[in-house]
Amino acid sequence: MTPGRILGERQLNRATLERQLLLRRSGLPVLAAVEHLIGLQAQIPLNPYAALWSRLEGFRPDELSRLLEERRVVRIALMRSTIHLVSADDCLVLRPLMQPVLDSELARYRDLTGVDVDAVLAFARKLVGERPRSGGELRAALAERFPDHNAADLAYACRNLLAFVQVPPRGVWGRTSQVVLTTAEAWLGRRLAANPSLEDVVLRYFGAFGPATVADLATWSRLTGLREIVQRLLPRLRTFRDERGRELFDLLDAPRPDPETPAPPRFLPEYDNVLLSHADRSRFISEEQRRAFSGASGAVHGTVLSDGFVFGVWRLEPDGTLVVRHAGRATKPTIAAVEAEGRRLLRMIAADADGADVRVLPIH
Repeated sequence: MTPGRILGERQLNRATLERQLLLRRSGLPVLAAVEHLIGLQAQIPLNPYAALWSRLEGFRPDELSRLLEERRVVRIALMRSTIHLVSADDCLVLRPLMQPVLDSELARYRDLTGVDVDAVLAFARKLVGERPRSGGELRAALAERFPDHNAADLAYACRNLLAFVQVPPRGVWGRTSQVVLTTAEAWLGRRLAANPSLEDVVLRYFGAFGPATVADLATWSRLTGLREIVQRLLPRLRTFRDERGRELFDLLDAPRPDPETPAPPRFLPEYDNVLLSHADRSRFISEEQRRAFSGASGAVHGTVLSDGFVFGVWRLEPDGTLVVRHAGRATKPTIAAVEAEGRRLLRMIAADADGADVRVLPIH
């Protein structure tokens, strides 16, 4: 297939924003949005709520909390071995597909020489199948059962080799809870998919994050050997080039809006897959901006988009004030639009903070 036309930075920006439901808020139901996005990164428990609020019309936190409590969405380590919130159906498909990523991480960080791993996994599976256990409970039980081995290493092996889900109230809006674990099979009452299709997931990636390179796909998943899969899928894909000549792939009928399509301000959580799922992030942020924001503070902040590109970072202060810090010059209309969107977010995340407001400040 001959690569097609060149897509510039703004064209890639608008295309990905459209797929990510960030050009305009969508009327999709919450569960459908979670599946369309192939999950939401969720190591910070409440991040998915801010992510969905910025993407869905009239989003209410209790809608997502209810899905968690009804076991229709789950929290589990998947892409990049990070915790994601995904639908129950996607959990059963994605978890076995991401096993090579978890295997690789386990080999890098733990030495299991001399460990009867099968015995450890069988013991842990039975233990958490009886009732969900905290990490401390799991480590204590492993230490007692396998006293000749490091319990933390054994627990890490269980985390990476068993399909552990974090059960509610972890991740429920307005509640705090330590991580408590059981297997996906025990929690959902279903087995992991025996023959999941990586090709289907690759197509879904392009639908949610495209147009994208093979390197982008690998960055999102941390899987290897993806070029061969993309090659097999070429009859179902359209190809482009970016301005540096790199080959991009996309679904045949995927939307690619006009690059001048308006993109209102959007507040994203500390970790949002839209900013983590491409090897080259220039469709959203320049290298100069990355240096400015990484130097602003050692802490991780949420991100503010304006006109589709990273404008600044945000955080909620202890007094309830939402502070946005931006690099470079900003016009009064841009600041006013960011402030207005920030006030709307405040009404969800700090509804009880009387008199709290939004401050937009430059990074010095």
